[in-house]
Amino acid sequence: MYTPTTYTVESVTSGHPDKVCDQISDAVLDECLRQDPLSRVAVECFGSHGLLVIGGEVTTSAHVDFAGVARQVVSEIGYDADRLEMLDRVVQQSPEIARGVDTGGAGDQGIMYGYATDETPEFLPLGVVLAHRLARGLEELRRDGTLPWLRPDGKTQVTIRDGRVATILVSTQHDEHVSLDEVRNEIETKLVRDTVSLGAGAPLTGETHIIINPAGAWTVGGFDADTGLTGRKIMVDTYGGLIPHGGGCFSGKDATKVDRSAAYMARFVARDLVSCGEARQCLVSVAYAIGVAEPVMVAIRDETGRDLSALATRYDFRPQAIIERLGLRNPVFRQTACYGHFGKDTAWG
Repeated sequence: MYTPTTYTVESVTSGHPDKVCDQISDAVLDECLRQDPLSRVAVECFGSHGLLVIGGEVTTSAHVDFAGVARQVVSEIGYDADRLEMLDRVVQQSPEIARGVDTGGAGDQGIMYGYATDETPEFLPLGVVLAHRLARGLEELRRDGTLPWLRPDGKTQVTIRDGRVATILVSTQHDEHVSLDEVRNEIETKLVRDTVSLGAGAPLTGETHIIINPAGAWTVGGFDADTGLTGRKIMVDTYGGLIPHGGGCFSGKDATKVDRSAAYMARFVARDLVSCGEARQCLVSVAYAIGVAEPVMVAIRDETGRDLSALATRYDFRPQAIIERLGLRNPVFRQTACYGHFGKDTAWG
């Protein structure tokens, strides 16, 4: 089996510095695609203590105010965007890269993986689902005013042992005027117990260890406390480190970059094969050469290691075919930048 009996996974909130950068990168991508669906975009962000750098390469007819997009994202998350100095270093994409893409080839070489399991309705491991649900719950409690002293930054972590929730860890930024006891009591009552008990399929037990803000008070968050970088939460974005990862991040990249599109397609195929009963757990691996449309490898295995690669002929893994099948020229990417790229209401699931 690909999912071990004991494992730990994590998630982060939208206000985590790395996730702020991911959201800015994908908001820029969406704005380019909104104006020019054929845009090619590779944009990354670096944020640190009052400074935000937006860099990358584009080929597009779109006219984008990169700093303006970034300020809007930062403000929507809940931070003061006016306190950030913005530097923009976005340039034209190299024509050497463009040559292979122009003919329908992959925008880069590399290996991508997709995974699905019948363990949950989201076709994801239970711990991954719960970690994201807890992180999203922190944001919802802040935004709906239930816990108005919550602040945007936060992290969650879930340990599963033999199908049960063994440990839940929540660390959250909060207002300086709220006591640590109140933070711990309210988060356990209004987040942990409600989130895990309602429809999770693995309710808390008397043996579940709940840990909240173990380091104490956390009043300074975001770029004031830490540095953020696009693509530094690749395990949070995918399967929590439970299966292999090719190493390429998703955010800020248009679909000609197979780091993103082929990983989405591999997930689509894995979920499709699990949902139609070909496997209970499915791992899809695909590899490309830059500028070449046909993948150099497609491998599929189930939870027992059985080779299902012959089923790959049902699917077209060429980059342009993936883009068309999954609708990846549409501005749909910012929604993926938080709480995982999978298990959502998207074409690739």
